[in-house]
Amino acid sequence: MTDSIIFDLDGTLWDAVQEICNAWNTALARHPGVRQAITEQELQGYMGLHLDEIARRLFPGLPEAAQQALMAECSEAELIYLAEHGARLYPNLEKTLKALGSHCRLFIVSNCQDGYIQCFFKAHGLGRYFSDFECAGVTGLSKGENIRLIMRRNHLEKPVYVGDTLGDEDAARQAGIPFVYARYGFGQAKRYDAAIDSIEDLLMWIL
Repeated sequence: MTDSIIFDLDGTLWDAVQEICNAWNTALARHPGVRQAITEQELQGYMGLHLDEIARRLFPGLPEAAQQALMAECSEAELIYLAEHGARLYPNLEKTLKALGSHCRLFIVSNCQDGYIQCFFKAHGLGRYFSDFECAGVTGLSKGENIRLIMRRNHLEKPVYVGDTLGDEDAARQAGIPFVYARYGFGQAKRYDAAIDSIEDLLMWIL
């Protein structure tokens, strides 16, 4: 019996691609000539990656220090916008979280920067459904390592990880826990223990 669900965020609980893209392009407009505007399709392909890797892909012709400086500026603009406006939640998310939370504990582990998960909580008032969260921006660890950290910190015995990408699949395997593939998200997965086509499907799989 599952005692807890650990969620990825982007492509699993919300879709913030449009909002992030607009915020990043606003920041980049202050640096004409660095690169063309980022498209939503391009950004979607980067979701789930560490910010250092995204910076290398976005600005391959720049020195590493310049890459990091631009990425920091984009990230700051993103957090300011998302904290106030939020992004698109997947249908019936709060209702589903409330129902799941009455049967097991809920957590978030993401490769995002510090402050990003807090924006999700602040803009949509969903923090009360989650017992704990962790991200690469705080620990510097891989997603699999952060999942294990959450497990140790909260004494979890039978958690599952829910995500939408091959990276999420790999992280669950690294942590040694079952992986539930969110097929409605951004990416692909190859080997999973269960698959869902909406967040509500978790109710049938978990309860």
